[in-house]
Amino acid sequence: MLIQHNGKMPTIDATAYVAPNAVVCGDVTVGPGCRILFGAQVIAESGAISIGQECIIMENAVLRSSARHPLNIGNNCLVGPNAHVVGCTLEDQVFIATGSAIFHAAYIGRGSEVRINGVVHLKTHLAEETTVPIGWVAVGNPAQVLPPDAHEQIWEIQRPLNFPLTVYGFERDEVDMVKITRRLSESLAAHVSDQITDTALPVASGSEQD
Repeated sequence: MLIQHNGKMPTIDATAYVAPNAVVCGDVTVGPGCRILFGAQVIAESGAISIGQECIIMENAVLRSSARHPLNIGNNCLVGPNAHVVGCTLEDQVFIATGSAIFHAAYIGRGSEVRINGVVHLKTHLAEETTVPIGWVAVGNPAQVLPPDAHEQIWEIQRPLNFPLTVYGFERDEVDMVKITRRLSESLAAHVSDQITDTALPVASGSEQD
């Protein structure tokens, strides 16, 4: 399903495939040879999403952007089933395994792997060819890759990254769920005027990537 959102329509290369029950919404560009499989959700919330050539977005993966955090995916990347990738940068040849989560303003260097249920936290910078093991957490810039039971060490690095301010626009000492959900309710109301379309925008001549 292709959806126009905030006046923006997806741009999908003629050689790409989008499964009939996948959703591509808003300012999304999908490059040559990409495959967006069944149940995947690619949702541009004001910020753009760019997916390079020959990328594979597996079943039920969720890709999102926001006004402050666009999502850029390089060439020959794979995002596994049930992964969640939001407002970050994936360089070429990155592998994001099943159930992994990549958060706002993260940077994943070329050739890196985030294995099953791995987490790359917000504003975290993974160097090229870095591996996040199964279930582990990468946090900080430069990233430290830590086991999930190292909560205190993870929190010491994560806390100053200020998740509430980065994601929701509230300082930690003023945030509560009423403020978060009210702000999200207001911003997501823009979907009320979305329009389902049968066709994406045409790809401009000469826009194919090398």
